[in-house]
Amino acid sequence: MARTASRKEILEGPVVRTMFRLAWPLMISSLLHYLYNMADTFWIGHLPASQNASAVAGLQIAGPVIFFLMAFAFGFNSGGLALVSQYMGAHRKEEANTAAAKTLSLSIVFGLFIMVTGVIFSPALLRLLTSDPAVARAATIYTRIIFIGMPFEFVAAAYAQVMAAYGDTVTPMLVNLATVLINVVLDPFMIFGWGPFARMTVAGAALATIICQAVAASISLFILFRGRHGLRVSWRDLLPDWFWYRRILKIGLPASIGVSGTSFGFLVLTGIIGRVPNATIALSAYGIGDRFINISFIAIDGLSLSISTMVGHALGGDLRKRAGNVVWTGTALMFGILVGEGAFLWALTPWLFRAFIPTQPAIIREGILFMSLFLPSIPFFGIVSGVQSAFQGSGHNTPPMIMQLVRLWGLRVPLSWFFGFALHMGSRGIWTGMLVSNILAAVLALIFLATVDWHHKVIEQSPSADSEVSEAEPPDVLVVPAEPQM
Repeated sequence: MARTASRKEILEGPVVRTMFRLAWPLMISSLLHYLYNMADTFWIGHLPASQNASAVAGLQIAGPVIFFLMAFAFGFNSGGLALVSQYMGAHRKEEANTAAAKTLSLSIVFGLFIMVTGVIFSPALLRLLTSDPAVARAATIYTRIIFIGMPFEFVAAAYAQVMAAYGDTVTPMLVNLATVLINVVLDPFMIFGWGPFARMTVAGAALATIICQAVAASISLFILFRGRHGLRVSWRDLLPDWFWYRRILKIGLPASIGVSGTSFGFLVLTGIIGRVPNATIALSAYGIGDRFINISFIAIDGLSLSISTMVGHALGGDLRKRAGNVVWTGTALMFGILVGEGAFLWALTPWLFRAFIPTQPAIIREGILFMSLFLPSIPFFGIVSGVQSAFQGSGHNTPPMIMQLVRLWGLRVPLSWFFGFALHMGSRGIWTGMLVSNILAAVLALIFLATVDWHHKVIEQSPSADSEVSEAEPPDVLVVPAEPQM
C-alpha cells in the first residue's frame, strides 16, 4: 500500500475511510510521542520511595514550563500546514515543496532561540510553581537538559507537520517508532545506572530523550533531502526567505498566540495545584493521570491533523461542501471515540496508578479522585479539537486562538481557583473546575463553527486554468511514488 494518500483520494474518497487512512499513522505517532513521557514517569516512579514523589512532581511542573517557552514558536507550524495542504489540493506541487522547506527553515531558527531562552529562564519559572526545594531541583535538572535538545525537537515536529499536510503520515510514524524504541531502552539504563552508564536519575531521563530527538531530526532531514516520499528540499531551500517567512508567520500568528496563551494557562494551573495543602501529592497524581489521559487522546490527535489536511485539500480544490462534511463527521467521530475511551480508562484507573507509583498510597487515592472527576469531561474536548482543526486547515487561526484563550483563561484557570480556594474545596475543587471548563468550551466551539465563515482558502489564485478545480470537475490523481510498508 502506498505511504501517501493520493490527491484524488483525499478530495473524493469516503470521508471516514480517508480520515482513518490518514489518521492511523498519526495516532501511532502520538502514542509513541506520549511514550517518551510515560517511560520517563514510569521509571522515575520506581526510584526509592524517598526520591520518587518529588521526582515525579518535578517532571510534572517541568512539562508546562517547557510547553510555555516553546509554544509561541511551535504554533507557527500551522501556517506551513495550511499552505502545503492547500497548494497540494490546488495541484501546485512546486509551491507546496517551497512552503515545506521554508517551514522547516523557520523551525530551525526558532529551535535555536528556544534552546537559549529555556536554559536561561526555566529555573526562575520553576521556582514560581513550587515551594518544595526537592521538586524544584528535579524539575530544573530535567528542563535544562531538555532545552538543549530543542532544535532537534523543532526539526522533527516541522517534518511531521509538512509530511502530514502533503498526505504522507506513515513515514513520520516510522521515524517516531525507531526513536521511541531507542528511548524506552535507554531510559532505565541511564536513570538507574545499568551496565556501563552512571546513575543519573532525572538527568538520565532527559538525556535519553534528547538523544532520541537528535536521531529523529537526522532521519527527517535525510528523508527530505533524498525526496523519496514526495516532498524534497535542498540546503539552498533552507536559506532564509522573508517573503515566505512573512506568509507563514501571518497565517500562524493567531495559532501561536493561542498556543502560547494556552501553555501559560497550564503553567498558572500547575501553580494553583502547587499551592493546595497536599501540593506534592496533588501534583504527582495530576502528572500521572494527565499522562494516562494523553494516551487516550492518540485517536484525537491523529484525527485532528487528518481533518486539517482534508479541509486544506478540499478548500484548495474549491470543494466547500466536502470541507464541511469532513469537519462535522470528524467532530462527531471524535466525541464518540472519547466516550468509549473515557469509560475504559475509568475502569482501569486504580490498577494503573498502583502500577506506576506502588509505594505511595496517598498519591494513588488522589489520582483516583482526579480521574473520577475529570474523565467525564474528556469527550467534550473532542468537539473543541474538531472545530479547531477546521479553522487550522482553512488557514484561519484567529477563532481557534480565541477558543484556546477562553478555554484556559476565561474558564479553566478562574473556575479551578474558584472551586479550589474560594470555596475551600482544595484539589477536589480544582478537578471540578477543570471538568466544567471543558464542557463550556465545547459549547463555545460549536457556536464558532456555526456562525464564523471558515470556508475560504488562504493561498492566492493560480494563474493557470489547469490548476483550478471545481465541484463539477473532480481533480486528477496526483501520482506519488508508492513504496511498500516497512
